[in-house]
Amino acid sequence: MAKRVVPEAGRRRRRPTKQGQVLSHGLIVETALRMLREHGAAGLTARRLGLALGADASTIYRYFRGMDDLILAIADELVGHAMADWRPTGDWRADLRELGLRIHHAYQAHPQAAVLTASRVTGRPNEVASDETILGILRGAGFANRDAVRIYHAFIDQSLGFAILDAATLALPTAAREADEEVWRDTYARLPAGTHPNIAATAPLLVARMNDSAYPAALDMLLSSAAAQLGK
Repeated sequence: MAKRVVPEAGRRRRRPTKQGQVLSHGLIVETALRMLREHGAAGLTARRLGLALGADASTIYRYFRGMDDLILAIADELVGHAMADWRPTGDWRADLRELGLRIHHAYQAHPQAAVLTASRVTGRPNEVASDETILGILRGAGFANRDAVRIYHAFIDQSLGFAILDAATLALPTAAREADEEVWRDTYARLPAGTHPNIAATAPLLVARMNDSAYPAALDMLLSSAAAQLGK
C-alpha cells in the first residue's frame, strides 16, 4: 500500500537538519538531482538521500509516497528548469525552437536524471504547463487541433528522445565516452574507398559532425515540415 503523504504544513520541520537546512519538497528534489549527477541512479536511495540532507531516511516518506514519487518530482523539476523565464515572441517557429533547445539543455545539464526520467509522464504542474504552452503555440499559429496534436507529439517525443540519447552519452564514464568519440577518426576515417566508397567520401564530414548532437538539425527539419504544411 502506498504511503500517505503528509500535507506540507504538517511535515515541515521546525528545526534545521544536521546540515543546518530546513527540509522542504524543493530541497529534497534539488539534493536528489545533485546526488544523481554525482553518483548516478544506483547512488540515489532513501538512506543516502537522508544522509545528504542530515535527516533520517524515513523523513523522505513524509514528503513523497516512495522513491518513484520522488523520481516523478525530479522529472517535473527538469521541465520547470526548461521553462523558467521563457517568454513567447509571437513567432511560433522561433518559440518552438527555443523551447525545444531549452528542454534539451535542461536534460543535458543533468544527464543521469535525464536517463532516469525523460520517458516518464508525470501529469504534474510544470509538465502540464509546458504541454499547454506548446499546444497553444501551435493552435495560435493556425494549425487545426488534429495537426497541432500530431506536431506536438512529434516535437515532444523528438525532444525527449534526443535528451535520453545525448544524456546517455554524457552519463558514460569519461574513458568510455572518449573511446566512442575516437572511433569516427580511428576507424571510419581510415576505411578504404575501394570497400566503403560512401564512408570514405564523407569521412571528414562524419568526423566533424558525428560526436555532436543532431538534435538542433532534427528540430529544424521538424519545424520546416510543419511550416510547409501551414504554408508559412
